[in-house]
Amino acid sequence: MEAVLSAGARLQRASIARRLILSPASVVFVLLLAELFWPVPGEAYPAYLLALTAAVELVYLVRLSLVRRDKGVAAAGDVAAIIFGVLLAWHLCTTRFVLLDKMLFPKPEPVLRLFVSELPDMLKGLVNSLILLVSGYLIALATAIPLGLLVGWRMRLFNAVHPFTKVLGPIPPIVYIPYAIALLPSFRAASIFVIFIGAFWPVFINTVNGVFNIHKGLLDSARVLSLSERTLLFRVILPGAMPSICTGATLGLVFALVLLTAAELIGANSGIGWYVKNFADFADYKRVVVGIIFISIVVTVITWGTERLERRLLRWRN
Repeated sequence: MEAVLSAGARLQRASIARRLILSPASVVFVLLLAELFWPVPGEAYPAYLLALTAAVELVYLVRLSLVRRDKGVAAAGDVAAIIFGVLLAWHLCTTRFVLLDKMLFPKPEPVLRLFVSELPDMLKGLVNSLILLVSGYLIALATAIPLGLLVGWRMRLFNAVHPFTKVLGPIPPIVYIPYAIALLPSFRAASIFVIFIGAFWPVFINTVNGVFNIHKGLLDSARVLSLSERTLLFRVILPGAMPSICTGATLGLVFALVLLTAAELIGANSGIGWYVKNFADFADYKRVVVGIIFISIVVTVITWGTERLERRLLRWRN
């Protein structure tokens, strides 16, 4: 028995090694290392870029050892290959051959060094941004989902509301900024309102559509059982509309993230969107790139968390 288990472990390690050697990520990783270790006259040793490369490779190896499905392995390899490819192209075009404008496209090594030094200030700004984002987004969920369920459930109410939805839904939330500033008591409240409007309509519309897409036979069966309206709403309609609600919540989050920068321009003096806009006005493109990288990391973490939550809520479909 022990011999069989040992043989299985060896086969598994051999399979992992084979997948690692033959993956596109490994090829691009080797090319990137060769480029970084090839000295560039007048340039310092790219320690930060090497550290980032090693960190990405480590994450890829851990992911490779944990994933058992071929699709997951291929996806992890493709993501790693893209990251390595971007770093390689960035270093070649700005440091090795200087093919791009030096001001608009700074070198990766100074940008990464600046990223580390600016990280404490960006984390402080992130707290302010998350307060605006979470406040507006949660208010949108708390209002759009119940209203969407109610409007989708009651046909008469839907017929009354639907024309206004077609008119108000497509209006860009930014146009409400002057009235938000004039009518609301503070700049923060105005910022939260803009994010709320941007997230509200995708959630509301998808919730209504989710209720409409519930199979009529399921509702008829529930009514035959003489279920109360409360039970019908929470046990049948809400679970049936949940896939559409999750889709609307994801779209609402995307709109909220897009509007976050616009919201932070309303009297704000910190935040991740404000950070990029402020330094772009002063043509400090190193810090602009630093802010873009930081925003990308934050958005990746947020979307990863929402995907995990959506899988848990919809685990009955798997």
